[in-house]
Amino acid sequence: MVVDGRVATTTGISASMPAALEQAQAAAQGKDVRIGGGAATIRQYLQAGLLDEMHLAMSPIMLGNGEPLFEGIDLPALGYRVKEQVSTGAAMHLVVVRH
Repeated sequence: MVVDGRVATTTGISASMPAALEQAQAAAQGKDVRIGGGAATIRQYLQAGLLDEMHLAMSPIMLGNGEPLFEGIDLPALGYRVKEQVSTGAAMHLVVVRH
């Protein structure tokens, strides 16, 4: 878990998404909670409306096969929008928020 930019504790939680998030929020004591995982984990939290903000860094390199992050997800229909976009020569950064 990352709390206010510092790694506080890293703990695997084998609970349902809402229960895992509730445990992490309790441990964070009102500070930000960051969720780690692959594309499937992120998609599940997005579809459940459990993510308030997401920072994506996309780099123009080929890494081979992977899982599409937004396949089958209509972000605007779920209440998400791009709040900020910054492009550099190395990456494009997007901040996506739920409103």
